Amino acid sequence: MPGRPTGNPKTGGRRRGTPNKRTVEREQAVAAAAKKIAVALGEDAFDGDAHAFLMAVYKNDRLPIELRMDAARAAIGYEKPRLAAVEAKVDGRMTLEQLVLSSLRHRSE
Repeated sequence: MPGRPTGNPKTGGRRRGTPNKRTVEREQAVAAAAKKIAVALGEDAFDGDAHAFLMAVYKNDRLPIELRMDAARAAIGYEKPRLAAVEAKVDGRMTLEQLVLSSLRHRSE
């Protein structure tokens, strides 16, 4: 069987959690691009992530409502979980009156 036998500790190689070369290169490239953008924008650069920016837009009452609604629509997925669809199964048939009476009985118990 290839590999090390079960029970023997791992030896050699990169330690767990250490990023590989591509990850380090990508993070450095992103940091360099962010620095260039911040230098180009100067003091007007937004210091935060995309979600924080969207929140700043939809909470700003000086902006047009259409823009604020678009920002809120984009941000909602990060703030509230989506509601799951629920399938209702009803065995038999009940009239509205029977359903209301049944509900009232359960409340009084």
